[in-house]
Amino acid sequence: MTGLASDHAGFELKEFVKTLLEKRGIAYKDYGTYSADSCDYPDYAHALARGIENGEADRGIAICGSGEGISMTLNKHRDIRAALVWTPEIARMTRMHNDANVLCMPGRYITQDEAAEIVAQFLDTPFEGGRHAARIAKIPAE
Repeated sequence: MTGLASDHAGFELKEFVKTLLEKRGIAYKDYGTYSADSCDYPDYAHALARGIENGEADRGIAICGSGEGISMTLNKHRDIRAALVWTPEIARMTRMHNDANVLCMPGRYITQDEAAEIVAQFLDTPFEGGRHAARIAKIPAE
């Protein structure tokens, strides 16, 4: 299952992402926000991260205005590897080399068409493993 989260600035794009997931037959859980009313992205980022940590979701897609704040918040969680992505190529590389488990997008700076390509790459690209696995093992702070 894919977890979703956004703030008010990412709400519209998150709703569009739901349609992409539905077309692919991918189940999702929406951790909020549930409207375009002003809100605080950490509330929803932490909810998504906890959902992944407790096994409710195996990956996530998160959106705020710039993508930065929600990404920073998600990455405070030990087992989250949230990647801020602006292009399909970055989405592909962050899955291949970083095994990113949360895709973060800048809701105010990309189009729906761009988001669709980014989401497709994130969902369809496997992790390469190998030398990259050892590097990922070094990410968590001790």
